[in-house]
Amino acid sequence: MATKKADNRIVITADDQYLFGQGTHYEIYKKLGAHPSLEKGKKGINFAVWAPNAKEVFVFGTFNNWDEWSHPMKRLGEGGIYSVFVEGATVGDQYKYIIVTHDGRRLYKADPYANHAQMRPETASIVADISKLKWTDAEWMKARATKDMNAEPMAIYECHIGSWMKHPNGEDAFYNYREFADRMVEYLKEMKYTHVELMGIAEYPFDGSWGYQVTGYYAPTSRYGTPEDFAYMVNLFHKNGVGVILDWVPAHFPRDAHGLSEFDGTCLYEHPDKRLGEHPDWGTKIFNYGKNEVKNFLIGNAIFWAKEFHIDGLRVDAVASMLYLDYGRQAGQWLPNKYGGNENLDAIEFFRHLNSIIHKECPGILTIAEESTAWPNITAKPEDGGLGFDFKWNMGWMHDFCEYMKLDPIYKKYNHHAMTFAMSYNNSENYILPLSHDEVVHLKCSMVEKMPGYKIDKYANLRAGYTFMFGHCGKKLLFQGQDFAQEREWSEARELDWFLLGEELNRGMHDYMKELLNLYRKSRCLWEVDNDWTCFEWVNCDDNENSVYSFIRKSVDGKKKLLFIFNFTPIKRENYTVGVPGRKKAKLILNSDDKRFAGFGNEIDEVVTPVKDTCDYRPYKLTLTLPPLSAQVYEI
Repeated sequence: MATKKADNRIVITADDQYLFGQGTHYEIYKKLGAHPSLEKGKKGINFAVWAPNAKEVFVFGTFNNWDEWSHPMKRLGEGGIYSVFVEGATVGDQYKYIIVTHDGRRLYKADPYANHAQMRPETASIVADISKLKWTDAEWMKARATKDMNAEPMAIYECHIGSWMKHPNGEDAFYNYREFADRMVEYLKEMKYTHVELMGIAEYPFDGSWGYQVTGYYAPTSRYGTPEDFAYMVNLFHKNGVGVILDWVPAHFPRDAHGLSEFDGTCLYEHPDKRLGEHPDWGTKIFNYGKNEVKNFLIGNAIFWAKEFHIDGLRVDAVASMLYLDYGRQAGQWLPNKYGGNENLDAIEFFRHLNSIIHKECPGILTIAEESTAWPNITAKPEDGGLGFDFKWNMGWMHDFCEYMKLDPIYKKYNHHAMTFAMSYNNSENYILPLSHDEVVHLKCSMVEKMPGYKIDKYANLRAGYTFMFGHCGKKLLFQGQDFAQEREWSEARELDWFLLGEELNRGMHDYMKELLNLYRKSRCLWEVDNDWTCFEWVNCDDNENSVYSFIRKSVDGKKKLLFIFNFTPIKRENYTVGVPGRKKAKLILNSDDKRFAGFGNEIDEVVTPVKDTCDYRPYKLTLTLPPLSAQVYEI
């Protein structure tokens, strides 16, 4: 006897509406949007959208031949959620909402909670069923939940899928998520990166925004395929031991007519006061962080990426623009808070709420703040007065590093402090040292072209600079192309200049970075403690006349010590003395001047015996040859 199949109905209950109104329905994305539903034995799709100030709402799409008026949606309560079950609608159908305003306008909107969308320039949403995604990374997720990434290596490869590598037949010939993953995972494993950070994943209409002007927060961009393709990519990265970080943009959204802007005819997602709801410089809208449903939309979105797509981290874009009411504004263009200050109290509460709940709901998830000011306690816990992020991009270090590295060597001695200053505040936050896409666009030059001098000097200087970065406290981030010294600025419209790997200098840089990353991964002293002085010790940070720096990274147990020495001038320095704490011979384990890295190839001793003599306030000294524009790493 056949059994009757029970209804699998999507029902938006009074409790759902209440929790959403309170801003605490962290899986609201399972109710709002378009979801397969079975009602009274009939298959279809349940559509639901929040539009509290609408007069009427309709859904239309391929399931009704784009008949605008055949499927009116029912208002469920005072909270303003509209819903309708459409029999016969199915996964793959395209659709939009019509919002009829009280003044008679008709607004054609994409679904804010859609999981798939048409390829730009088309703007319809597409019904997807992500509940059937197949996951094979249970072992990875279990292990991730117990890790403290402050005590683990993190070498992040920031990447823009559409421009990393392309098919050879046109600008839009993107690799899809699967093709990209198959090629990228081998590259990351070869180079020894621990994580990939992906730019521009949530759906966006304009390629030139790089994904930072989002219209579909719950949909992986269709430029590179389907949600199933995206899940394949995450599975493959996890299978090969690579974490996945997404750039996430809760700071603002664009004015595109099909997006969130004035969604129901009113400022629903954005703040209604332009002094709080618009960015004068960016021409975008700012979320209303004081409205519960808007906070729920964003916090639910962060949890969505972590739970439904197994994302390991979110790098939160433009945090400073959210924290400061006067960010990018002149006098008279902003409103102070209730205490008369420029702090955005609603944004502060939002971040504390976000970080508290996502770390509870998604064990092992990382939240990373791109915050460009000295706002305190970004990575302190909310209960200790902090915002609760796991890491903060060290934008101060990045700025000082780039400014110093591009100086003509004759001026470096006057700016010696630029390379030492970051350690004076290193213990104030948990830092990532970023050399991101922002440093190689808008006429800033590529990393190698920032360097002064002849071409061979540029490469030597950059190899030494990267070594300083990987020896310094803080986790690491490099943007695509930087590890083989891409010479042109980055553009989203073209792939990287991979042909440069046929050139000696670029191949040398690539080989050097492979060794540097390998040294970083295998040396506990370079990452087990990054946020205090336990594992870092200046040997000499004051030799500005020679533009030489030296420091020691040491393991917690004291068994592993690496001595880093840098000469940032094109002058060879012979018989240079460096203080060391003991009599053990120093063994050279990395030399940026080595011929095999396209260096100058100066002869230097691979093993150096310390002599008992006070130097740099230490009882022994090494006498070394420092090649021009070089970095050496010794095991001592």
